[in-house]
Parts: sequence; C-alpha cells; structure tokens
Amino acid sequence: PEVEFFLVSRNTDPDVELRPPEGRSGRPETSRQSYSIDAVAEFEDFVEDMYDFAEAQELQVDTLIHENGTAQMEINFEHGEALALADQVFVFKRTVRETAHRHGIYATFMAKPMENECGSALHIHQSIVRSGSGENIFATADGEHTEAFLSYIGGLQKYTPELISLYAPSVNSYRRLAPDISAPINLNWGVDNRTTAFRVPQSSAQDMRVENRFPGADVNPYLAIAASLASGLLGMQRKLTPSAPHQGTANEDAVEVARTLEEGLRNLQSSPEIREVFGELFLRAYAAVKLDEFEEFNRVISSWEREHLLLQV
Repeated sequence: PEVEFFLVSRNTDPDVELRPPEGRSGRPETSRQSYSIDAVAEFEDFVEDMYDFAEAQELQVDTLIHENGTAQMEINFEHGEALALADQVFVFKRTVRETAHRHGIYATFMAKPMENECGSALHIHQSIVRSGSGENIFATADGEHTEAFLSYIGGLQKYTPELISLYAPSVNSYRRLAPDISAPINLNWGVDNRTTAFRVPQSSAQDMRVENRFPGADVNPYLAIAASLASGLLGMQRKLTPSAPHQGTANEDAVEVARTLEEGLRNLQSSPEIREVFGELFLRAYAAVKLDEFEEFNRVISSWEREHLLLQV
C-alpha cells in the first residue's frame, strides 16, 4: 500500500479550517512542493521518530515522499501478504497520529481534509504468486499480461461500483472522488496511466501488478484490501473481460461511481456473488451503521447553505 496523510496545526475548534503546521524553519508551507526533500526536512524530527517507532513495531515501511498537497506525505510499504499488510497499515496510522501529537501537531488521514487541497489516498498494489514457486500469475515469462490478470482487472471494473463504500467509507470520502483533483471517478484502467482507476505500472514479469487507486486514506485497510481481492477473484472465476486500456486522461470521461455515501451503500448488496463472499449479515450491518452516520451528517446545515440560500430562495 501507499498511504497518504496531511500534517496540520493543532485544531481544537471544528468550525475553524485546518492550516499547515510550521516546520523547523518556523514557517508553514505556502506552495506545492511535490517530491521536495527540503519540504520533508522541515519535519525531520517527526519523520525520524515515525521511522523509529515503525521499526520498533516491525512495520515494513519503505520510502517517504512529500506529496502534492501542503505538508502532505506519502509512505510506501514493502510488498507482502494481504492480512499482514492490513495489520501494519492499521497500526501505522495510529503510530503516525501519536508521533504527530508528540511534536505538537496533528496528522490526519481524512480523505479530503481541506477545501483547497488535494485528497489523501491509500493505493493498493496487487499481484498473485504461486505458493510453491513464487511465480507471478499476472504475467507470462516474456512479460505479457495473462488471461488471469486481465480477468482480475475485469473484476475490479465490474464490482467496484458495488463495493465503493468500502473504499470510501465516510461522508468526507466522496469529496475526494471528484473530477480534476487526481482521484478516480470512473472505471478505466491503463498501463502506467495515473489518471485511471486501475493502473498497471511498467514492470518486469515478476513484479507485474495492478494498482487500485480508489481507496482513500480513511479506509479500514482490512475491508479495502478484502474488497479489492474479492473483486479480482470473482473476475478470474467468471473469466471477465476488461475494457481496452485507456490511452488518454481518464478524469475527462463520465463519472461512473457513487458521489455520496448513501448512494454507495444502496449499491452494496446488488449482486449475489458479493453477498456470498462477504456474508449478507456483515453487509447489512455495515450498511446500517454507515447509513446512520450519513443521516447524522445530513442533519447538519452547512455554512455554504446559509451563505447561498438564506436570503436567495
């Protein structure tokens, strides 16, 4: 997984917008600094402690980079088994939040914490290897995509609209899944195309994989990874055929997934195969809890409504 998060100044009033924290220079970031080493160095003490705590817990974290947002970071995990990685991501998020507290700031894994910033994702890279030989079943010896790989992608395309609430589990999640903010809004896939929902990086046969770019940083990693694997499994079992790989900018195409939590939850039990994989009782319980959350959110009257509707309607 690739896990993104924002560092922000301490905020004790939920009515006040979040602000970037001051770095070691005593100044907050004011511009985009993607991949900047200097921008990461502003929070060097935080980063060093984070790595120390991760190492003490045997979390297999790898590279940290500065992402596109102001004081937004991304940490990459080493590849491994799905359940073990879900455990690590779950512990890592708590570790990062606690480390930030020690340094007098907050770390947030909200999918879209600020109006004028990009969102935070938890991209999941997936491959399947044979238990005995370790052979990657997604590629032939000469690096071509196998039928299993294409069917796996076909499963992701078919079942993501139904499982979107596991990739976008809160009302805030859907603010990230919007046009023009570097998050997927439809079901296209492509080779090394970062505008698509399902990206196949350029790689060797042994490293062939697909990246699911739908999950936000706010996901439950167990459910998001399970949803992605289940979709691929069903695709292979049913020998589904994916669309042709997208060649252009996928975000310019039509929206093909839910734009609200309620809409996503209404789709959750639409196919018998998903009910069979996850269990109808779990799906009903999950939907009930999340629908209550949506209704509680929906009772809140926003400042936008007061500004634009109070005296105009």
